[in-house]
Amino acid sequence: MSIRVAVCDDQGMVRSGIRSLLSGEPEIDVVAEASDGEQAVAAARRFEPDVILMDIRMPEMDGLAATRRILGEGSESRILILTTFDLDEYVFEALRAGASAFLLKDASADELIDAVRLIARGDALLAPAVTRRVIEAFAEAPQPDHKRAAALAELSDREREVLRLVGRGLSNAEIAERLTVSLGTVKSHVSSILTKANLRDRVQAVVFAYESGLLRAGEADTQ
Repeated sequence: MSIRVAVCDDQGMVRSGIRSLLSGEPEIDVVAEASDGEQAVAAARRFEPDVILMDIRMPEMDGLAATRRILGEGSESRILILTTFDLDEYVFEALRAGASAFLLKDASADELIDAVRLIARGDALLAPAVTRRVIEAFAEAPQPDHKRAAALAELSDREREVLRLVGRGLSNAEIAERLTVSLGTVKSHVSSILTKANLRDRVQAVVFAYESGLLRAGEADTQ
């Protein structure tokens, strides 16, 4: 089954380059292009792509507004923010808007292809260059969000323990080793956390861990 992709960027050469790159992969099908946010929203409605590659700075409607609109309408598309800008404000807003991944345009071809495959199967990622700054910024929030804190209270003790490690950036395999449980058990806990807290994916779980007050700046990792 192919991965249906929409490419949204205001530069035609960039769209053509990405289309050419992705079209060389047999399991990836570029089904739509868009040059601004309005077109991106229309493409999401019409083609229902599995993955949307979304530039941030576009005319008419920027990529962040388009992301909010698309996901706010209940789309199942997963959005990968692809931009030349690595400013924190864009990363934070993209995550809060519901994006599943964030890559800079200087990422390699292999990194982009891997990212498309990764989020198409339900995972999420941040570019390594921005991950630490994102986590630190969320951790430095002065007060936890009350709604997030209430949702946190719905989790079991073990689920909160798993979420803490997810927030620290550990993989499922690393969490399983840390807690001396099976990989399947960790996956089950992560799935339960996403369901109970109404989160789309692992990136949103990291945001949730900090905004709920479970993790804070400078807090030592659990051992």
